[in-house]
Amino acid sequence: MAERYVLPPRWLKCPRRSDLIADKFVAIKTPLDDNYKDLMNPGQFWTPEMALRSFKTDNVNIGLWIDLTNTSRFYNKEIIEKKDVKYVKIQCRGHGECPSPEQTRTFVNICSNFFSSQPMKKILVHCTHGFNRTGFLVCAYLVERQDWSIEASVNEFSKCRKPGIYKGDYLKELFDKYGDVEDTPDPPQLPSWCYDEEDADDDVVNNGNTGSSSGSSRRDSIKSNATFMEGISGVSPADPKIWHEIQRKCKDMCEWHGSNFPGSQPVSLDFKNIHLLKQKNYLVSWKADGTRYMMLIDGEDRIYFIDRDNAVFQARGIRFPKRKDLNGHLSNTLLDGEMIIDEHQGQKTPRYLIYDIIRFENQEVGKMKFDVRLVCIKREIINPREEAKRAGIIDRAREPFGIRQKEFWPIHSTKALFGASFTQQLSHEIDGLIFQPLEDPYRAGQCPESLKWKPETHNSIDFKAQIYTVTKVAQLTEKYLNLYVGRCTEPFSQMKYSKEFKDLNGKIIECTWDYDKKTWKFMRVRTDKSFPNSLDTANAVMETILRPISKDALLNFIETIPHHQKSTQKRPYPSNDRNLMPPPPSSDVDREHKKRRVS
Repeated sequence: MAERYVLPPRWLKCPRRSDLIADKFVAIKTPLDDNYKDLMNPGQFWTPEMALRSFKTDNVNIGLWIDLTNTSRFYNKEIIEKKDVKYVKIQCRGHGECPSPEQTRTFVNICSNFFSSQPMKKILVHCTHGFNRTGFLVCAYLVERQDWSIEASVNEFSKCRKPGIYKGDYLKELFDKYGDVEDTPDPPQLPSWCYDEEDADDDVVNNGNTGSSSGSSRRDSIKSNATFMEGISGVSPADPKIWHEIQRKCKDMCEWHGSNFPGSQPVSLDFKNIHLLKQKNYLVSWKADGTRYMMLIDGEDRIYFIDRDNAVFQARGIRFPKRKDLNGHLSNTLLDGEMIIDEHQGQKTPRYLIYDIIRFENQEVGKMKFDVRLVCIKREIINPREEAKRAGIIDRAREPFGIRQKEFWPIHSTKALFGASFTQQLSHEIDGLIFQPLEDPYRAGQCPESLKWKPETHNSIDFKAQIYTVTKVAQLTEKYLNLYVGRCTEPFSQMKYSKEFKDLNGKIIECTWDYDKKTWKFMRVRTDKSFPNSLDTANAVMETILRPISKDALLNFIETIPHHQKSTQKRPYPSNDRNLMPPPPSSDVDREHKKRRVS
């Protein structure tokens, strides 16, 4: 049951129900049936029977139940139908996507027909929380069939289901459709229960497609102080006029409907999910301490990086020739990777490590298995560049940074990644390990099957820092650095103030846990991020801090994986220890090939 039944994000403290709206509707958060009762205290139960009973007590006669969630896992509809209440399902995706015109039309027609035949009964409507999708459609009905103004309908819903529709793009869509978009009110301040769950979807736990409208406006807007990774030349913020075009293209290629960064996000490996390493075939690679960027190759001189803040940068002086036409140039290609700086013999060399591909020349290779995607990167991205170098079409010395493929190996090679023969060959810092499912497609947003492991000393959380001053007896003051996650109004934790924190107020900072002092330790300012980790992410990291998986425990677990599972994995690259080497630190790939032939 623990695998299937998980409480929806933000559900537990969400208010159960509304007052009667326009004498016609009631809005509720989705009820959960008895399968969920082990996950909460009795006082937190909210079942379909309880919902109907609560309105019956208030003399509200429910005749129609409309379910707008994008899943059927919350309860069995037969529970409602056995109470002589008609049940209708209108499956709306939510997570930042307004109900479509067709869904709106269906809702309005169903409600209109119902009220025509049963004018004394009321309609119960719910999505996951009963605010945004529900409010959008209720307001649409009031405008279209009851001749309400959009202002009046939004205000009525807000009064009866406080704070009302809280996603800005839902409000904007309503006013654009039924009024004047310039009259769109600002979304209300989020209540304390509605912290920002950036990494989880409302209806399908951990499917990744999430977003809030306020997030959409904030993340797709132009970031005036966008800064690329320090130490990289040839990359600068793109023309603000094309930001939205590039952001939208990347999201469309990822089939991402959320408001935040569309790239796939691994989750922390802990004792709750380590069993996945046995259930699926995995490849392993090192986790570089670099900066995450997606790369959109949109034609010659149209190479763009998108950071985790959705800021758009343009790279100049870099080429991606076609395999069958080295003078041609790739387009409609989306890569995922990280920028690192290799340091060897005092010389620093920036490189972009490609570890996944979502689109190639508009082909949906992201839907293929991971091993197929790795072959695509090698064959269509890396090899043509090497051929172009040998042909004199690309002068690597004139490029602002290098391009490499990040290699992966079968999971039984994990032990070798800890060995000196591997780590000493790397010219950049290792931050841990990545375990990628071999046979899965690329998954935008949080991917529960993609796992990241860090040594317990490296586990970190990105907080928003706020300097807090407390006045004590005799007017003495004491300062703290409060640490916030998501949109929580209460700090997740705090640190004693020191002078090194004086410039951190309002900044996003990365902190690790000091096991000896039992407090957080400041690592660095995250200039590539404008928002802290969500509460879910912070809690997951705390789980790895409180119950860390040591290197020995990890290796011992991998040894228990059945031998036939390890040996039947497809191997896109040689997996013996001799070939278990990172990219060479000071030479190009073609030189490495020559070196291997000699040896």
